[in-house]
Amino acid sequence: MNPSEQFVEQGISHQNLKKASCATVLTLAYQSLGVVYGDLSTSPLYVYKTTFSGKLSLEEDDEEIFGVLSFIFWTFTVIALFKYVFIVMSADDNGEGGTFALYSLLCRHARLGILPNQQPTDEELSAYATEHTADTGQSTLLKLFIGKHQRFQKGLFIFVLLGTCMAIGDGVITPAISVLSAVSGVKVKISQLHDNYVVIISCVILVVLFSIQHHGTHRVAFLFGPVVAAWLFCISGIGIYNICHWNPQIYRALSPIYLFRFLRTTGIQGWVSLGGVVLSITGVETMFADLGHFSALSIKIAFTCLVYPCLILAYMGEAAFLSKHHDDIQRSFHKAIPEAVFWPVFIVATFAAVVGSQAVISATFSIISQCCALNCFPRVKIIHTSSRIYGQIYIPEVNWMLMCLCVAVTIGLRDTNMIGHAYGLAVTTVMFVTTCLMALVILIVWKQGIIKAIACLFLFGSIELLYISASICKVPEGGWISLVLSFIIMGIMYTWNYGTMKKHQFEVENKVSMSRILSLGPRLGMVRVPGIGLIYTNLAYGVPAIFGHFVTNLPAFHQVLVFVCVKSVQVPYVDEHERLVLSRVGPREYGMFQCIVRYGYKDLQQENYNFENKLVSGLIQFVETEENVLEPTHVEELDVARHTNYEENLLSFSCDFQVMKNGNSHIRDSLYKDESLQILRAKESGVAYILGHSYAKAKESSSILKKFAIDFVFAFLSKNCREPDVVLNIPHTSLLEVGMIYYV
Repeated sequence: MNPSEQFVEQGISHQNLKKASCATVLTLAYQSLGVVYGDLSTSPLYVYKTTFSGKLSLEEDDEEIFGVLSFIFWTFTVIALFKYVFIVMSADDNGEGGTFALYSLLCRHARLGILPNQQPTDEELSAYATEHTADTGQSTLLKLFIGKHQRFQKGLFIFVLLGTCMAIGDGVITPAISVLSAVSGVKVKISQLHDNYVVIISCVILVVLFSIQHHGTHRVAFLFGPVVAAWLFCISGIGIYNICHWNPQIYRALSPIYLFRFLRTTGIQGWVSLGGVVLSITGVETMFADLGHFSALSIKIAFTCLVYPCLILAYMGEAAFLSKHHDDIQRSFHKAIPEAVFWPVFIVATFAAVVGSQAVISATFSIISQCCALNCFPRVKIIHTSSRIYGQIYIPEVNWMLMCLCVAVTIGLRDTNMIGHAYGLAVTTVMFVTTCLMALVILIVWKQGIIKAIACLFLFGSIELLYISASICKVPEGGWISLVLSFIIMGIMYTWNYGTMKKHQFEVENKVSMSRILSLGPRLGMVRVPGIGLIYTNLAYGVPAIFGHFVTNLPAFHQVLVFVCVKSVQVPYVDEHERLVLSRVGPREYGMFQCIVRYGYKDLQQENYNFENKLVSGLIQFVETEENVLEPTHVEELDVARHTNYEENLLSFSCDFQVMKNGNSHIRDSLYKDESLQILRAKESGVAYILGHSYAKAKESSSILKKFAIDFVFAFLSKNCREPDVVLNIPHTSLLEVGMIYYV
């Protein structure tokens, strides 16, 4: 495999961007067309149609046409080009983009601990690096304010959840409006075709689209780029033809004067119609969200050199056609296609709509995977669909739920105008969330002055609030769809996060006292059976309550005992050699260890490798490189053991251990050699997985709302989500579950 192909398959991070050749960047720019710009490039199918779907009418002087085109041009330029390409794309998190990337940056720099079990050693991760420049006065005050006010932290978290839920709602609305808009164009040539047939054909395409998701996007990815490129060339060529043929003076609408003339002339109706104009930038958030799959440079090149000029020409051409054909407003896009190329363009439009839908569906899978890592969504089955391209995943449960919702929206609304109203509200909300987070990033992460942050918030936020206000007026006409979907998803996510955090709080408050363990002596008053026992816990330090519950009912456990904590950290990825952190629990003769398995919010939390061998290898290296033999210490929390990482390639074991390089005595070498042999013999005897099977119940003194959230909603989600043993690929033949009830 040549370097270009390797970069294309693995993506380019900031660490290897400098190694990328010009050909590699151009190749990535070409491939980004199908993945990033499928949604954005299909917007001309429904923008003008939705904008003029209300009471706004076309007058003979074409002021409305020129005004709408001016709004489209300047919205596209200011939001898509200036905001996202020039500013937002610079706020990446180790090469990753999206709402969670911005929030992750803020969490690390402002100490927003939304995840439990965060430790000082996590800040030593290579991906955790923060800028060491001095804080400004404004950034220091803001950090102090955030750290002091828990309500602000919770409010910011809910605000991020709102933007995330709106983005997930796009996964329902985008396929419905894109496919229905493309298929409805057939009525231009077959006018007698009933609307029911258009809806049926659209539903069939949607069902087929979702049915092939399990194959993975990599199997059809080679079609994505050519389809979107062909589509962009088609609509730009048609746009140039319509400008020259119908109204060469349409370029005058690019002047910002027409913005004010439009609002002055149309008044309230013009303001309400902006809910359709904002559809011109639907999908622009994907440029930032998919940053990790490509590079900022490749995405910028594709947008500025091809996507931006092609879409502007398309909108100008359709406006030129409308200036001479006022009666064709509801079918303006397909009517503007020249007769000779109608059917080829119709076919390309249908394929482009499918490609645009595919990109949003894949993005939804990635978002939900990140939510699971951050304890904001119930555990679901995540399948890697490509062994070579990291990040391409498939979630069966989410896929079929999206399909049912898409088909329901298509059948229920049957009108792209109503679906467009819901679409506009969801898109503008996500953009406004990004703008607010960017203002905080400018202050806290980039440590710029407050003037720049306020300027960013005012310039972009005011435009987005204008569109949000216009979209809210369309809530009774279909906009309620996005609100209902978002609030349902948000309720699920917040309840799951709340219940999970309460369970963790219960475990922290009820963990087994270390002094009690130490007082039992080397044999702990129990029968030590051969083998290795892995006790999975949510605690990064201390002995979990399930261990006390386990030994109370069965006073025996394994010769080597390891408390395994699988946790997420606030970075996108964790390198393999930094995955595990090992420490000792109690004195050496107890044979008890703590193992922390760390994942980033974009890592797949699944042990696809041979975890047993990796763990045993790490334990052997740990005991051989331990600097001091730990003596019993009567403390409540014993987490002072030396932590060590291990290399990925240490999978084979040998009994011929080398003499320690630091000149330790033969006695110490003998002790460590004996312990290493003990671990190897325990491995040969077998490994048992001990997992807590817990149930959360609200306390009797809890409020009615809390009882409903914990006893009904959280209990229902816990019962129907994936079990931890399935998520972690724990072999059922070696699994032992310990039941417990958590009163939260």
